[in-house]
Amino acid sequence: MRHRELPAGQLPAGRIASRFTVSRPAISQHLRVLRDAGLIAERREGTRRLYRLRPEGFASVSEFVGEFWDAGLARLTAEAERQEQAARAFSTAPRLTGEGTGE
Repeated sequence: MRHRELPAGQLPAGRIASRFTVSRPAISQHLRVLRDAGLIAERREGTRRLYRLRPEGFASVSEFVGEFWDAGLARLTAEAERQEQAARAFSTAPRLTGEGTGE
């Protein structure tokens, strides 16, 4: 469920389920997981369950993902720099000419 799918702040479970091709029980399980993780809030109104995003719940997710992103980006940068240095060293290395090289 994307943030922009909840423009009014709350949606009933049935309306959320209607946007997906999976079964309603599967949607209910996903909503329960999101609720238990603190990412959405559930409010009962009669027999309906209304769901809304909890932006504060995403702060810890953002921090968690950010740690992996920062570490991964640092490794990617280091590897790209290593490969660039290796390519420069290869391109500036003296070439052998003569017998057996085809030149």
